[in-house]
Amino acid sequence: MKDLKYLASFSIPLTAILGLYVREEWVFLTPVVAFVLVPILEIILPIKTANLSENEVLSKDNNRLFNVLLYLNLPLVYGILGWFLWNIPTSNYSTTELVGLLISVGIVLGSNGINVAHELGHRKLQWEKTLGKVLLLPALYMHFYIEHNFGHHLHAATKEDPASAKYNQSVYSFWFTSSFRQYFSAWKIQLKLLRTNGLPFYSFKNDMFWYLIIQFAYVLLIFFLFGIKVFFVAIGIAVVGVLLLETINYIEHYGLSRNKNKSGRYERVSEIHSWNSNHVLGRIMLYELTRHSDHHYKSHKKYQLLDYHNSSPQMPYGYPTSMVLSLIPPLWFSIMNTRIPVEMKA
Repeated sequence: MKDLKYLASFSIPLTAILGLYVREEWVFLTPVVAFVLVPILEIILPIKTANLSENEVLSKDNNRLFNVLLYLNLPLVYGILGWFLWNIPTSNYSTTELVGLLISVGIVLGSNGINVAHELGHRKLQWEKTLGKVLLLPALYMHFYIEHNFGHHLHAATKEDPASAKYNQSVYSFWFTSSFRQYFSAWKIQLKLLRTNGLPFYSFKNDMFWYLIIQFAYVLLIFFLFGIKVFFVAIGIAVVGVLLLETINYIEHYGLSRNKNKSGRYERVSEIHSWNSNHVLGRIMLYELTRHSDHHYKSHKKYQLLDYHNSSPQMPYGYPTSMVLSLIPPLWFSIMNTRIPVEMKA
């Protein structure tokens, strides 16, 4: 029964569904729950640092429940997105309702779409990776798969990594530097892979080219089916989802830097190069993303198996709370800067 705790990850989509159904002021329930109620509960609830025993690891590794919980997000995210976009032309949403639902559906896309896509993107089975890419489509961020897996995990906590925030860099600056640099980095990685395999730009294996076509077809289909208004709403939802992702990226490695050894190469990525959080609610709602230190230390591990390391830098608050704090740079700097070891400041 303890494994069912991850059902809490569906609380954000459920609030969006309630907002879509009831409307009026309820359209803002999702951001209120995600960034007001959850942070308050994270402060109240205890922190749990316990790791699984060897027997528990074997049991949970082979338990299909954990996979099913991920797969369910595909129909859930697309169902909510489709419901909202389909209703816009006929439901006479007020401007306030439209804005509230755009934000709410965008949050669902970020938490249960992109976040789950990240987990599936690290899986060994090709069809699971494909599911992850499908979840990235509404965010127009399919290149994330390439850059994250072949770029970020190689360069994390270095100046070469677009998704690692520098010391004293604000989250607003990071939104721009990270999103643009990640896109161009993904193209560089893709072109390098093509050259290595002796393939031309227009090769069937040029995934970045296919991502362009698929994403263009997605927004074009929305435009022709529903019109210009729904087209811009879909773009807005994608922007909210991406900003949620990039805010998470911001807090995951903020200010941390890997040192170079005598040969001039960076030291190996370890559990000390990512911020860890053991706040229970954020852990289960984000599929253990907050145990990010172990994820980078052993990126092949499934979310339910991630460990806590004593040596990992610890966030004073959970990830949802930290995301809110990051939106106020002076407050964020005053809390986090003193926690970064001098030798690791990026």
